[in-house]
Amino acid sequence: MTQEELDALMNGDFNDVEDEIIESDSLEDDEPTDEVVKEVNTQAAESTYRASSTGSWPPPPPDDDHKVVHQLDDVTKESEEKASEIFDIIESISDDLMAKEESANFCIDAFSDNVKLFTTLTEKFPHIQTFMTAKEQNEEAQEKIQEILDSLQDSGNSLMNVMDIMQYQDIHRQKIERVINVMRALSNYMNELFAGKIEDEKRVGSAVHIHGDDTTEDVVNADDIEALLAQFGTNR
Repeated sequence: MTQEELDALMNGDFNDVEDEIIESDSLEDDEPTDEVVKEVNTQAAESTYRASSTGSWPPPPPDDDHKVVHQLDDVTKESEEKASEIFDIIESISDDLMAKEESANFCIDAFSDNVKLFTTLTEKFPHIQTFMTAKEQNEEAQEKIQEILDSLQDSGNSLMNVMDIMQYQDIHRQKIERVINVMRALSNYMNELFAGKIEDEKRVGSAVHIHGDDTTEDVVNADDIEALLAQFGTNR
């Protein structure tokens, strides 16, 4: 009750003030519950929150999109899964390259035998140009297949380098897991540090106005109002 209402009581306007008190009580009964207020505040925070390092935005709502450890757990899980997929692809490519290298070595051996054969034929029949031409073609083919084999080997070495670099992904995952464990340890420590013997549901509500507060208006508690009403009833 404000000072104006008390003045009205003292001036004798008891009925009007009583009606106002009854109306105020009925309005208080219609006030939303704590759960409704919490839900509305959460929805408002979700609709107005913007991630920014410089903006004056309110703290993010505690949903799955903003829970730090929850997101870090998702990062480590997805990172490990994608890394496993990459390793499978690299292994498949490496197997294909090794198979191509075997085929290239087989071709090199075959061209080498052809070169030996046509070299012998050319020495015995120098006047036959076909043997000389075939010898030169096989030598050229042998050089080209050797270039292909060298390229395949270089690609295989590059894949090995990629696999070595991918090992850092596992190191990064371990570092993130270490951060998660430290954060969880700090969270558990803070929970233990601020723990109480009384459950939050059983605690009394905080006072609206405490002597010395400047942020609240002068109020009168329910006992004072009942005492005033009883006093007026006695006087009548």
